[in-house]
Amino acid sequence: MTLAAAFTAERLPGVSPGVYSDADFRAIAELIYAESGNVLPDGKAMLVYSRIAPLVRRAGRQTFADYIALIRQDAAERKCAVDALTTNHTFFFREAHHFAHFAQVTRPQLLNRLDAGEAVRLWSAGCSSGEETWSLVLTLLGEDRHAGRGLLKRDVRVLASDIADQVLRRAEAATYSEAEVKDVPPGLRKAWLTSLGGQVSVSEEARAIVRFRQLNLLGEWPMARAFDAIFCRNVMIYFDPPTKEKLVLRFAQRLRPGGFLYIGHSERVTGPATDLLEQTGPTIYHRRDA
Repeated sequence: MTLAAAFTAERLPGVSPGVYSDADFRAIAELIYAESGNVLPDGKAMLVYSRIAPLVRRAGRQTFADYIALIRQDAAERKCAVDALTTNHTFFFREAHHFAHFAQVTRPQLLNRLDAGEAVRLWSAGCSSGEETWSLVLTLLGEDRHAGRGLLKRDVRVLASDIADQVLRRAEAATYSEAEVKDVPPGLRKAWLTSLGGQVSVSEEARAIVRFRQLNLLGEWPMARAFDAIFCRNVMIYFDPPTKEKLVLRFAQRLRPGGFLYIGHSERVTGPATDLLEQTGPTIYHRRDA
């Protein structure tokens, strides 16, 4: 059965028959790949239908083909389609070994740099709804609130970026349910989180060092400074191998010598970036000195 037969007007009230065809799926997959690097294999046809159908209705289009014609011309609507097809599953202290390494190895190095009057820059690339970013910030600040407040007065900044505006807004709000913060270590929670009415928020002090930006990782990067650590985890699993290699090389080139790259559990560094990066732990890479 073709997609055109499987997805009929009964599944999308108010539109014409033949609403979604194989050609429509392929056209959307090509547009999303060109815009964001995300690969949508044939098995994602149902996912594309379920997430794009509401946009077809909202735009007042009668078929997916009509909507595809719209997003080819309308950059804002095309971005809505990309956002809808971006997966944003994450949670606090996901892949905990990364934060253990950051606390035990990276953080002492960063504190030494700050003590020497140097700047520290960190990047949560593909930050989604913010759980990774805030896990990183809490680990950096530590359980000693007094010491953490002293650190906040130094030249330290965290960039949190994502392609999807709606998850960036939630990340910047920095407010989660009790269930969502269950994996935050008690000492860090006591120091930097506050509870009110069943919701838990990151303190205003901790939020002050984070800058949230909408950024397509395949586009231009306006940042001028090198980073001391970059977290980009479970983002590249949606990219094809050539795109992954190009992106990892760009990350490596943006790390200062001695800096660390943290990637997802099923991701690997391959290609030209291997000349710059040395693996120092499970999915943890160290930028070689110049």
